[in-house]
Amino acid sequence: MIRFEHVTKRYADGTTAVDDLSFEVAEGELVTLVGPSGCGKTTTMKMVNRLIEPSSGRILLDGEDIAAIDPVKLRRRIGYVIQQVGLFPHRTVLDNTATVPHLLGWQRKKGRERAAELLDLVGLDPSVYGDRYPDQLSGGQRQRVGVARALAADPPVLLMDEPFGAVDPVVREHLQNEFLRLQSQVRKTVLFVTHDMEEAVRLGDRIAVYGQGRIEQFDPPAAVLGAPATPYVADFVGADRGLKRLSVTPIEPGDLEQPPVVHLDDPVARAAERLAADDARWAVVLDDSENLHGWLSAESASAAESGTVRDHSRRMEAWLPVGASLKQAFSTMLQHDAGWIAVLESDRFLGVLTPARLHEALRRSIDADANAIPRSDVNLETVADA
Repeated sequence: MIRFEHVTKRYADGTTAVDDLSFEVAEGELVTLVGPSGCGKTTTMKMVNRLIEPSSGRILLDGEDIAAIDPVKLRRRIGYVIQQVGLFPHRTVLDNTATVPHLLGWQRKKGRERAAELLDLVGLDPSVYGDRYPDQLSGGQRQRVGVARALAADPPVLLMDEPFGAVDPVVREHLQNEFLRLQSQVRKTVLFVTHDMEEAVRLGDRIAVYGQGRIEQFDPPAAVLGAPATPYVADFVGADRGLKRLSVTPIEPGDLEQPPVVHLDDPVARAAERLAADDARWAVVLDDSENLHGWLSAESASAAESGTVRDHSRRMEAWLPVGASLKQAFSTMLQHDAGWIAVLESDRFLGVLTPARLHEALRRSIDADANAIPRSDVNLETVADA
C-alpha cells in the first residue's frame, strides 16, 4: 500500500533528515515509527501526504507515485491525526467530524450521517456529544474526535503523529485500547509516529526503529524486543526489553500445565483420594460440560466428611483466554494474588499457567525468534539440567 524507494530529504543548510529510506507497509498493516526527537520519523510521515517533499527517491501509494498526484487531492485521500488534534473551535463536534466529506462535496445530510456513525464508533454518542464544541470536551475526547474526523471519508491510509502524547498516562492507555479495537474493525493502513517504545510495541504490527535519518530495524515487536539488530536498537529498546516483550507474547497451549481435574458432582472423598495420589495441593473443578467452575484445595477435600466437590470448591476468578498476552497473565496473577491462572478456549478449560511456565514461555519466544523456529521446537536448558 505504501512503498518508500530510496527516499532522501536534505534541507538547504545541508541537514539530512531522512537518508536513503526504503521500506514497505502492507495494506491493513499498522507500522509504528519510533525513535528519539529529530531522527526523521515525522519527516517520513509528512512526505507521505506531501506536507514535506522528498529531495530524491519515490513514494508510492497503492502503486501510484504520489509526486504525480495533486497534493490537495492526495491529502483528502489520507486521514491525518496530530497530537494537538486541530479541531475548529467554532464548529460543533459533528461538523468538525464531517469536515473532509464536506470538502469532498458530499451532501450535508450524508456527511453528518457519516460523522455520527464515526463518533459512535470511537465511543462518543453523537446524540450526547455531536452538538458540543471542542472546549466542552476532555483531552481524550478531543483525540477521539480527531480520529473520527480522519476516518470520515473512509481513507485507505491513516497517518498518526504522536496522537496520544498530550494526555495523561491513564487516558493514553484507554485511547490505545480503543484505537486497537477500532483498527480491528476498520483495518486501515497506518503509519503511527511515537517516541514511546512501549506504545510502539503495543500498537504496531511492525516497528521501524529510527537512528539518525535511517531505520536501524524494521520487524515485528517481538523480534525487535527479542533480537535487537544493532547495539543502538538494544540500547533504545532498553534493558527491560524482556518485560516489554511480555505484552507481545501470547499464551499458547504448549505453555500450560495439566493439574488434577475433578467435577462438581464427584464425591469429595474421591477427589481427596485423587489429590493425595497425585501429591497435589489443589485441583481444577469443571462442570458437566467441561467448563471451568473453580478449584478445590487438598486441605478442604481431606477435611470434608461428606458431600460433593460442589459443596467444598471455590469459584475461580483468575483466568484468561488462550492467546492473551503474558503481560495480562502476570497482571492477573498479581491482581488476584494467585499462584496460577486458568486458561480457556471459549469456556473450555485448557490448562493452567504458573509463574515458572510464564517464564519458560517468554524464554521460548525469545529463542524462537532468534533462531527463526516455532516456540514448540525450542529446547530450554535450565539450572536443573546442568
